Amino acid sequence: MTNNFTFTIIKPGAVAHEHIGEILTMVTRAGFWISAMKYLKLNEEQARYFYSIHQGKPFFEDLIRFMTSGPIVVAILEKEDAVEEYRKLIGNTDPAKAEPGTIRKLFAESIQRNAVHGSDSNENAVKEANFFFSLSERFTKSGKFPI
Repeated sequence: MTNNFTFTIIKPGAVAHEHIGEILTMVTRAGFWISAMKYLKLNEEQARYFYSIHQGKPFFEDLIRFMTSGPIVVAILEKEDAVEEYRKLIGNTDPAKAEPGTIRKLFAESIQRNAVHGSDSNENAVKEANFFFSLSERFTKSGKFPI
């Protein structure tokens, strides 16, 4: 399995506060190449399926409400060791604990209303990207399909 790709979501709060450009600038300046990107709005069924791993947890219903509250930006990012490198760039899930200069420190409203999602493993990057993108929608620097 490749480790050169990861998946991200710019969440509704960051979109509503017009941080898309700033976040994408940070991503590209950190050396990531955007292989695919979409602007869309999740419906409740899609959100429940995508976040099913969290079903039954106390925050699940709030997460679904948040993720369906407005548009999002989803993207596949390309870089060597992409999952690990992107997780460094976005910082801790809790913006209060995130390192200065990370995306979550700069743009998250709270731990529940986080600015971005980043895949936590190569396997999840593949699953998450495949949920939102077909192979024909992907482009890469190398000319190979990313995942």
